[in-house]
Amino acid sequence: MKKTNLLFAVLFLVAVTSCQKKGCTDPNATNYNTEAEKDDGNCEYATDETTVSITDNITTNTTWTADKVYILASRISVESGAELTIEAGTIIKAQAGTGPNSTALLIARGGKLFANGTADSPIIFTSVADEIMPGEKASPNLDPTLDGLWGGLIILGNAPISASSNAIQIEGVPPSDANGLYGGSDATDNSGSITYISIRHGGANIGEGNEINGLTLGGVGSGTVISNIEVVANQDDGIEFFGGTVNVSNLIIWNAGDDAIDTDQAWSGTLNNFIVINPGDECFELDGPEGSASGTHTITNGSIYAGNAQGLVDLDDNSNLIFTNQYFFGLAAGQDFDQMPTVDGFLDASNFQVTLPVGGVLTDFFKGGSDAFTIEVTEGTNTVGADASVLTGWSWAGISGNLSGF
Repeated sequence: MKKTNLLFAVLFLVAVTSCQKKGCTDPNATNYNTEAEKDDGNCEYATDETTVSITDNITTNTTWTADKVYILASRISVESGAELTIEAGTIIKAQAGTGPNSTALLIARGGKLFANGTADSPIIFTSVADEIMPGEKASPNLDPTLDGLWGGLIILGNAPISASSNAIQIEGVPPSDANGLYGGSDATDNSGSITYISIRHGGANIGEGNEINGLTLGGVGSGTVISNIEVVANQDDGIEFFGGTVNVSNLIIWNAGDDAIDTDQAWSGTLNNFIVINPGDECFELDGPEGSASGTHTITNGSIYAGNAQGLVDLDDNSNLIFTNQYFFGLAAGQDFDQMPTVDGFLDASNFQVTLPVGGVLTDFFKGGSDAFTIEVTEGTNTVGADASVLTGWSWAGISGNLSGF
């Protein structure tokens, strides 16, 4: 190579390298992971084959691979008859949408999501403002309390619900979008499989009382596999069940802005082995049926750090569930288990333990007779609650040390 050509190559390499330094923070960039800062401080976004902008609904079988970062540019639906497969280790980032245009990934009735991460390579849903890259588990720049930057993950199915009709529109999705319908008659309906998933910084509102949860499950059937799920910093609920029969295991809800766990419309599945950390409203909001149909769900083996929560458990008169093996700690004055159901009631409520604050009285926190199945223990001596060991190595909460007391 001639000296002049060599000099030109070196200068070109230096110029490209200097342009690719970190520094741009435009949350609406569609190829955020290729951010570059020009010498004058302005942002420049170059075409990058490792970034894919998703702008249209998914109508045929599609695979998202771990060697790319996928950017949700709007509410993206996996429509009926289509399957979306997401490889372990894939990162999905969502642009900031507002109102009816809030960004989300929605699995419509008849569609399927196969998003199966691993403990070594979880799948992460987050905001485009997050500088996290493939191979990383914790955000390098966003705080785990920052919420409302996008919508969330919505899975809808054909399983029974107890509502005003057999199929209704899910909250967080405008009525004009028919993909938002959920409910039906197939209790064993299969919406796919999601495992080792972390959902972060979501919960955008589309209107008063119409928000998007971190993980919304509407009429999801028992044929669906959901396990090892983390929801971090969602502005609305961490997870909400609207009827259905799906079972969920190994769950973390960390810094939910509203309720950590919300159940509605006679959900009839089981939640087993879970951790709640510092919700904004209730640790649990457990509602009864809204229609004539009834069902019983089971919530068992949970460890709950109340933190700044407004309350511990909010029940309706007709809440109907099995509620066992719960450990509450990190309580503050004013937080309570508000009542016992009076219409249907608990089929089983037993084995609650609590570490009260200094000077706390059990019946001030566990009301309406709920103190009958709750005993006070010293922090760290509880014999019920979650097995945190299966959640520690792969979750943001775990690797940041926030599960050390569980």
